[in-house]
Amino acid sequence: MSLPYAEREVDAVLFDLDDVLVPFQTPASWQWAWRPQGPVLGDRRVKAAVRRSLRIWDRRRWQGVTGKAPPADLAALRSHLADTLAAVAGHALPPAETEAVVRRFLHPAGEVERYEDVPRALDRLRSRDVRVGTVTPLPAETARWLLHRCGLPESLLLGSGEGPAPCVPDRGAYRAAAEALGAPADRVAYVGDLFWSDVRAAGRAGLPALLLDRREAWPKVLAGRLTTLDALESTLATGGTPTEAEGVDSEHI
Repeated sequence: MSLPYAEREVDAVLFDLDDVLVPFQTPASWQWAWRPQGPVLGDRRVKAAVRRSLRIWDRRRWQGVTGKAPPADLAALRSHLADTLAAVAGHALPPAETEAVVRRFLHPAGEVERYEDVPRALDRLRSRDVRVGTVTPLPAETARWLLHRCGLPESLLLGSGEGPAPCVPDRGAYRAAAEALGAPADRVAYVGDLFWSDVRAAGRAGLPALLLDRREAWPKVLAGRLTTLDALESTLATGGTPTEAEGVDSEHI
């Protein structure tokens, strides 16, 4: 079966993994990785630091997509996490401590967090025989463990940041995932949490895309935006392409 998308339909839904299907950059995750014995990190401070850092990371990845910087690989991801840690801490930590925290962050074993809307959304899609999968720039081991600890099947994982194949946001990675789902790219809806390097990058690969803005970091996005997967089908049916009313020209980012 298919899902309505404007005047068309889609046969499958491809999800970004981190912070879409599974919590990743959360106060609890940073608490466990950096200060497992305390003191307790301020929830609002961590969320604000992560939100700012993710917008920088989003543009860094987009520059890799548009050829204005090298593609954002695992080394770039680790650098992003190190920068986020410094923002959370309010100052740069010694290199050895930073490396240890980032290593723990990428091998999560702290408190298990889950999104309540994810099982509901997946059950609805499966009930309609809509195929689903997920991709991520994270290491495969991290991705599999995040799925496992959230009670989701590891078989959902169609691409990670490791291996010879391109990883998202590379255009080939989206198309390879669509092929793995057995559908043309224009009949696979993509759901990501970053505006440029998820939604716009997937659109460049020919996939209809939605922005899942759990953090409400993109309030000026005019269409194709949802804050919970409970609104997945209704948002998809509108067929709106996410656009940002900030006067920002993507070619100059």
